Amino acid sequence: MEKILTTMKQDVVTTLDNIWKSLISSGFEFVINILIALIVIFIGKKVIKVLLGMFEKAFIRGKMEAGVKGFLLAFLRAILYIILTWIILVQIFGVKDASLVAILGSAGLSIGLALQGGLSNFAGGVIILLLRPFKVGDNITHLGNEGKVISIDIFYTKMLTADNRLVVMPNGALSNANIVNSTNEVKRRLDITVAVGRSEEIDRIRNILEDILAKNKYVMKEASNLVFINSFDAGSISMGIRAWVKSEDYFTCKCELLETIKKEFDEKQVIMV
Repeated sequence: MEKILTTMKQDVVTTLDNIWKSLISSGFEFVINILIALIVIFIGKKVIKVLLGMFEKAFIRGKMEAGVKGFLLAFLRAILYIILTWIILVQIFGVKDASLVAILGSAGLSIGLALQGGLSNFAGGVIILLLRPFKVGDNITHLGNEGKVISIDIFYTKMLTADNRLVVMPNGALSNANIVNSTNEVKRRLDITVAVGRSEEIDRIRNILEDILAKNKYVMKEASNLVFINSFDAGSISMGIRAWVKSEDYFTCKCELLETIKKEFDEKQVIMV
């Protein structure tokens, strides 16, 4: 009996010893794998940075549009980090391809359902880059916000307003919304309405306004500029001005014309209403 107990005790000790050695061996191997993974991450990030720099230089040499360039660089960055993650999981930690594919498939389905808006934004970004309703540098108006597009990323488009506010717009909503692009065309028509007293002579007022348009350096002289009677209102005559200007000069020209009209009317004693 004692021999049996002694034998069983020795077997238990041996088993526990084997388990302990196995844990130590596995733990040591796991620590080594973690260290290798950290080294691979460090080197991988450096390699990704170099590759993205090379792609960016190639895009610049090819004179690629800034919006397309930013979108492609962001997309390539995501792909390269996915490859780096795959190397760490499969090559270092030994996760089987089939298991990894199954995990990624399940995770992708769950994440896709949870982040439908993100996928919509990605698709919207692709649509914006393909159809090009606007590009980086254009002035656009969207949902009451007007400003200059500074970047088109994978999921969002960023716009800087005139008062220096950053507006971040989801690409999904942006691709399905009405957008006014103020700088898509080379020139724009500037409309101004001026109300004068009914006692004023129409020909005199027209001559003054036409002379102002002729002297303004921003008004395109070869275009069909027009001064006309817009309407007769109670106690006043509404005079309309249509002047063509370069898109980038629109705001400057409008301010200058309004200021000049006021000064000329005051000097010539024109009654404004």
